[in-house]
Amino acid sequence: MSIGTGPQAWKTEDVKRDNSWILRLTPEEVEGFRIALVYAKAHPKELLDMTQADYPLPEASKKALERAIATTQDRWGICLVKGFPVDEWSETDMRVAYWGMGLYMGVGRTQNRASEVINDVRDAGGSYKVKGGRGYNTNAGLDFHQDSADVVALLCRRTAKSGGTSKVMSSIALRDRVAELRPDLLPVLESNTWFHSYQNTQDPSQPPYYRCPLMGQSGAYFCGRTNRKNTVAAQRDFPEVPRLTGEQEEALDLLDTIMPADEYCYSMELERGDMQLLNSFVTLHSRTPFEDYEEPDEKRHLMRLWLSIPSSQPLPPQWAEYWGDARAGAVRGGVRGSAITEDFLKYERRQAEAMGMSFTSFKPVVTKEEMSKIVVVN
Repeated sequence: MSIGTGPQAWKTEDVKRDNSWILRLTPEEVEGFRIALVYAKAHPKELLDMTQADYPLPEASKKALERAIATTQDRWGICLVKGFPVDEWSETDMRVAYWGMGLYMGVGRTQNRASEVINDVRDAGGSYKVKGGRGYNTNAGLDFHQDSADVVALLCRRTAKSGGTSKVMSSIALRDRVAELRPDLLPVLESNTWFHSYQNTQDPSQPPYYRCPLMGQSGAYFCGRTNRKNTVAAQRDFPEVPRLTGEQEEALDLLDTIMPADEYCYSMELERGDMQLLNSFVTLHSRTPFEDYEEPDEKRHLMRLWLSIPSSQPLPPQWAEYWGDARAGAVRGGVRGSAITEDFLKYERRQAEAMGMSFTSFKPVVTKEEMSKIVVVN
C-alpha cells in the first residue's frame, strides 16, 4: 500500500508490519515546544485568546505537527507522536502547551455539556452506561466509537497502574468485512434511520438526539461511525424515537463481533509524552478498563483535543445533521454543550481564518420542531 493515496483498509498485522505512522520527535523539535511554552508563560493569555503568535513554534516543530495531521489523513488514519517533554511540565503547563500545539493543527471544538475545549481524560468518578454518561471521566472499558471531530488527539501525561490499553481499528476494513459476511446489512448501515442520543451535550436549540448513518460515502471518501451506547440511550430515554428494527439489531451485533477481533483490532499502550491522533471517519477506537495509582498526581491522565482540520474529507449530506457542515475543510464537529461563550465564538472564527478554513456560524441543521415531525414520520 502506497503513501499519499488516502486512507485504506487495514488489519492488525498491517500496522504492526509498517510503523511509518509512528513519529518520534527529534531533539530540535522537542526544544521548539519548550521555547514556545517559555514564551507563552512569560506573556500569559486565556487559552481562547491565544493565537500562534502567543505560542511561537520554530519551523521544525511546526513541521512535526503538520506531518502528524497529514499522517491521519493517509493510509491507516492513525498517528502516534512520541517524545513530548511532559515530565518537565506541570498540569497547567501542559494545558497551555497542548492548546498552543492545537493552534497549528486546526480549530478546537467544544467537547461536553460544559462546552470545554480541552477535556481531561481521567477517572473523576463518572459512570459510563447511564443516562448522560460519557467515558472520558471514568475508569471503565469503552465501546468502540469515534469522537465528534475530524481528528481526536490525546496527549498522555500519566499512565495507569494497569489497564487503559488503547484499541484502534479500521472502519473501512469493518465495512469490507460486513460486505463479506452480510452484504444485505450494508444498506441498513448506510440508511439515515439511526437515532443517537446527544447524552445532554447538545446546544439548547437542538433536539436531544440526532440522526446519522453508521456508514456512508462521499465520492471516493468512505466514512464510518458507531457508538452503540448512544444508540441504545436514544431507545432507552426517548420513547418517541423509532424502535430499532430487527435488521438494525443484527447489524449492531455483527459490528460488535468484528470490531474487537484480534485480526482487526490493534492494541497500543500510550506512554508518557505520547500523542495519539485518530482520523474519526476511518478509525474506531475503544479502551480497556484501568486501575489507578493512589497518589493523585500519578493517576492516569490524558488531555484530549477535538480538532477540525483544513485537510478534512467531505461527508455525505445527511451527516451534516450531526457534524454541522459536510464540506471538506470546513469547521465542523464537536458538541456545543450549554456554556458556549463569546470568547469561544471569537476564537473559532479567528482560528478558522488563520487556518484558511470555511466557517459558518452555528445554527441547528434540524430544530426541535423539525425533529418532532421526523420521528412521527419514521
